Amino acid sequence: MKLCVLYLMAGALGAQPWETLFDGVSTRGWLEVTGAPFPASWTIEDGCLKTALSPEGMHDLRTVGTYRTYEFRFEWKLEAGGNSGVKYRIQKTDRWQRTGETGYQARARGAEYQLLADPKAPANQQTAALYTVHAPVPVKPTAPDVFHESRIIVMADHVEHWFDGDKVLSYPLTEPSAETFVSLQNHASKVCFRNLRIRRL
Repeated sequence: MKLCVLYLMAGALGAQPWETLFDGVSTRGWLEVTGAPFPASWTIEDGCLKTALSPEGMHDLRTVGTYRTYEFRFEWKLEAGGNSGVKYRIQKTDRWQRTGETGYQARARGAEYQLLADPKAPANQQTAALYTVHAPVPVKPTAPDVFHESRIIVMADHVEHWFDGDKVLSYPLTEPSAETFVSLQNHASKVCFRNLRIRRL
């Protein structure tokens, strides 16, 4: 009976089946954020997508698929002091070369679900913040070197950020979401992502 109720609720909300975005062993489904092939600044290790030092530079990743309204769930861990994020509702991408470097940088620009293991940072830069815009409530400390679970829910009129089972942020949208990819940030910190899955709403 309980399963039937959950199924009916999901149908009423218009949720589609879950899509696995990372199989734990291959780069299938992921590109460098500007659309180039999977970059050397990421690797696969212990079933995780993991940032890696590379002379080619630092590059965000992107999903091959694009999404408008959805629920995205993922697990992640950061080193102490580490900084990363998940970007969504993407507006543009940038690719540039720094003076004196042979590699290049590649970034997505859009809303960012912040990931941070630094308790000294401002509240609007802590984990689950909409980076520099809205702080999570409450601010929950991020234990380094252990896996956490997060959710981003993008609806037609608002967005929700969840952190370790709690909804800590909800903010309204003033304009509809466009169909865009989801991006994982490489911010020169060691970060691992696993169990990435999404369902359209």
